[in-house]
Amino acid sequence: MVEQANEFPFQANEVIPNHIAIIMDGNGRWAQRKFLPRVAGHKEGMNTVKKITKHASRLGVKVLTLYAFSTENWKRPTDEVSFLMQLPVDFFDTFVPDLIKENVKVNVMGFVDQLPVHTKKAVEKAIEDTKNNTGMILNFALNYGSRSEMLEATKLIAKKVQENQLTVDEITEETYSEALMTHTLGKYQDPDLLIRTSGEERISNFLLWQIAYSEFYFTQILWPDFDESVLEMAIGVYQSRHRRFGGL
Repeated sequence: MVEQANEFPFQANEVIPNHIAIIMDGNGRWAQRKFLPRVAGHKEGMNTVKKITKHASRLGVKVLTLYAFSTENWKRPTDEVSFLMQLPVDFFDTFVPDLIKENVKVNVMGFVDQLPVHTKKAVEKAIEDTKNNTGMILNFALNYGSRSEMLEATKLIAKKVQENQLTVDEITEETYSEALMTHTLGKYQDPDLLIRTSGEERISNFLLWQIAYSEFYFTQILWPDFDESVLEMAIGVYQSRHRRFGGL
C-alpha cells in the first residue's frame, strides 16, 4: 500500500526507526524518462545515497542498509554491470571524508570476494577509513542475495553440528541470526522499516529472514528523486503504526 504524502506527518520528537533498509529502485526508469542512458540514473542515484545517508544520520537512525547490487544483477548488460562495479570506487573516493565528518561507519555485506578487484579494494578501504567512527552504520548490501545468505548460514550451522560444536537442540532463532551476514549489526540487525522506491511492491530476495516483523513503506518516487522530505514521510508513516510482533 502506497500512502499519501501528508497523511501521517513526520514527528521529530517521536520514535525514529533504529534500522532502515531501502531497496533503491527506479534509476533506469528515471534516466529513460529524461532520455538519458541508464547509467545516468545510477550516477544520480549515487548522489541520492549521499543526501539520504547524511539526513538519516542526523535524524538518529542507527543503521541504514542500502540494497546496492544483488546476486541477480550480474544478468544485466555487461556495460551496465561494469559501470555499477565502478560506482563504489567513485562513491567512496568522494564521500568518505564526509562520512568521517558525520561519524558514519561503513559496513558491507554480501559475497564481496566475488567482486572485481578494484571494487573490493574500494570497499575494504572505506571500511578501514571509517572503522573508528561511532555513529550511524551505513550498511551496503553489495553482491547480496538473501536465499544465498541463508544457504550459507545453514551450511555453517550444519558444519558446527558435524564437528560437535553445536547440537541440533541448540539451533535457535538467535543461533541462526548469528550465522547471517547481518550479525555484525548486533541488536540492530533486523530492520524496523523497509522502504522500496519506484512503486514496485516486492522484496526481491532482500533480507528475507530479517524483515519478518519490519514495517513496509512503498513509494512511487524513483530513487534519484528520493530526498530528505520523502525519507521523513516514510518515517512519519512508520510512527503512525503500532508494531505488535504477533501480539495484541
